[in-house]
Amino acid sequence: MNALRRTFRRLVPLALGLAMVGCGSDQLQDLRQFVNDAESSAVTRARIDPLPKVDAYEPFVYNQAELEDPFRPRKIEPAKAAKGSLQPDLNRRREPLEAFPLDNLKMVGSLQQGKNLFALIRTPDSNLFRVRRNNYIGQNFGLVIEVDETGLKLKELVQDGAGEWTERITSLFLQDETEARR
Repeated sequence: MNALRRTFRRLVPLALGLAMVGCGSDQLQDLRQFVNDAESSAVTRARIDPLPKVDAYEPFVYNQAELEDPFRPRKIEPAKAAKGSLQPDLNRRREPLEAFPLDNLKMVGSLQQGKNLFALIRTPDSNLFRVRRNNYIGQNFGLVIEVDETGLKLKELVQDGAGEWTERITSLFLQDETEARR
């Protein structure tokens, strides 16, 4: 009886494996049929364009005596100042409000003394300054060209990427008291 059990234990897994392979052959037949149909269809036979022609490599001979060193950093030098060209007066004595960027300054009011109209400007450290026409404010050589009750207009000199000085007109407007205290 032990011999029969051993033989049975060996034959059962073998029989199950054969049964599974036999059942799976129908499923594999469907898969084989799908692959054959896909291979024969025109969709899978798409035409592939040939690779483009690659130009031959032409080496570049670098002659050090004729060209600049490509690895040396270069500084953009401003053009020589011609007569009548824009340029700030770098020898002029700076005014206190030129130490602050313009966006950090706030106009909080105006004041009239005689014929002179002053704008009241608050700095980030809460100091208050009177500014009138021909004063300078901001870090871009901003010359005040007009003051009224609602704001002031200034002409700034800024340098572009090529080192040339250009003028731009900027305004600073009166802010309400709740904004000015922030």
